[in-house]
Amino acid sequence: MGSDFEFTSGSDRIAGHLAVPASGRGPGVLVIQEWWGLVDHIRDVCDRLAREGFVALAPDLYHGERTSDPDAAGRLMLDLQIPRAARDLGGAVDALLGHPAVDGGRVGVVGFCMGGQLALYAATLDPRIGAVADYYGVHPNVTLDLSGLRAAVLGVFAGKDEFVPPEAARKLEHELQDAGVRTDFTIFDQADHAFFNDTRPDVYDAEAAAAAWRATVNFFRAELA
Repeated sequence: MGSDFEFTSGSDRIAGHLAVPASGRGPGVLVIQEWWGLVDHIRDVCDRLAREGFVALAPDLYHGERTSDPDAAGRLMLDLQIPRAARDLGGAVDALLGHPAVDGGRVGVVGFCMGGQLALYAATLDPRIGAVADYYGVHPNVTLDLSGLRAAVLGVFAGKDEFVPPEAARKLEHELQDAGVRTDFTIFDQADHAFFNDTRPDVYDAEAAAAAWRATVNFFRAELA
């Protein structure tokens, strides 16, 4: 359903994956990668969003690099230049809002692991992001200034997550609420980190993933209407 797509970020051309619904129009949603890069799973998330009526764009924040090795993925995540990533995400918002298939003046953003933290970060910088779905977000080099956050936040976390344990998820939820942000957080008690990734049988939890997906689709439909 989706296809390769390029957009402008500063003076650079950034690759991505764009999926448009069969209707030809819909609200825009950014999809932000895990630490593996712009892999097939992330492309599939875009395609799934398109089947739900959204125009979905996943920017390639690693600029062509991707891996299936956890050690290499960790290095790629830590080497990510956060200011450049922020610029690329801003360019992706520009591209979505400038696309003829996108309805409305705001977009949503969903991110997974590294991408979940970057989704929140992007929303603190860009008021055109009206809704954030943060799936177990973590990035050690990203600090959030919540004073600029205007988007509603859906939090999706896992009870057995050692990277973002439930206490950290609840702490984030309380910080967001204290900043006046509308939140809806769920911790799936029996799930592990990255439980949504159906290409990883070691952690994939079909029941939790299905529930999280329904919540995400309903959240974007409500917030981006």
